Amino acid sequence: MINLIQNTIGALGRRATSSPSFVGLLDTYSGASVAYSLRQLDSTYTGSAIRVRRSSDNVEQDIGFTNNVLDTASLLTFVGSGDGFVDTWYDQSGNAKDMTQATASKQSKIVSSGVVELDNGKPCLLFDGSNDEMNAVLASPLAQPNTYAYVANYSGVLSSSTNTSARNLIYEVGGSVRLYSGASVLSNLNATPQKIAFALFDNTNSYLSVNASANYTGTAGTQSQESIRLFRDSNAGIGNGKVQSFIVYNSDKSAIKTDFITNLNDYYGAY
Repeated sequence: MINLIQNTIGALGRRATSSPSFVGLLDTYSGASVAYSLRQLDSTYTGSAIRVRRSSDNVEQDIGFTNNVLDTASLLTFVGSGDGFVDTWYDQSGNAKDMTQATASKQSKIVSSGVVELDNGKPCLLFDGSNDEMNAVLASPLAQPNTYAYVANYSGVLSSSTNTSARNLIYEVGGSVRLYSGASVLSNLNATPQKIAFALFDNTNSYLSVNASANYTGTAGTQSQESIRLFRDSNAGIGNGKVQSFIVYNSDKSAIKTDFITNLNDYYGAY
């Protein structure tokens, strides 16, 4: 009887101290059209986070996750004391719309002289404002409504569609974050460097929220998103800065805005 009690107590103790199962952002809020992040977003995702080119010999290697965040130890072991540049940012949505940049001179940086690029203590992709950009071609245009959620620190252009006659654009001028679609502009003044933003492109009910600020509502045109292009727009020029996560839904996700932003901020601590 004593052994039975001891065994039962031991089993209960082991259950009490076991690690909880990982639940990613996309496990809770499924259905993303594209999803790029330097942390794991979905418990079922088994791919890598990024593909990196090292400056010493231009060899490339995929870098995955450890404990659901970017495996920086493997990243630094691969890159060494030089620089590391991002060739591919893998799509975790399951739609295989990876963000890519094959031209070495246009690749964003993830490691500088053997040190991981960080924003607020978390790994980031650094775009230099000269010619760095990344692109993802969509199988078909994403008609509005489109919801964007991202964590970034930037000046100038953050994202656009490559079709200049029908593009949606996210950019910043003097600390004012703006959505543009067609001839309509929606603006939110927020000078905080690291931004957690939740934006809706919808010609009847567009809005922009940055770091849990009040919604700035209005009309932002009727254009569809034909591609995802980071830090470059054919008309508005280029941007510079850092990005850590970029997620797009081809639907109105207003109902989850507060919880979604809270989840991002719990990890990134932007505000």
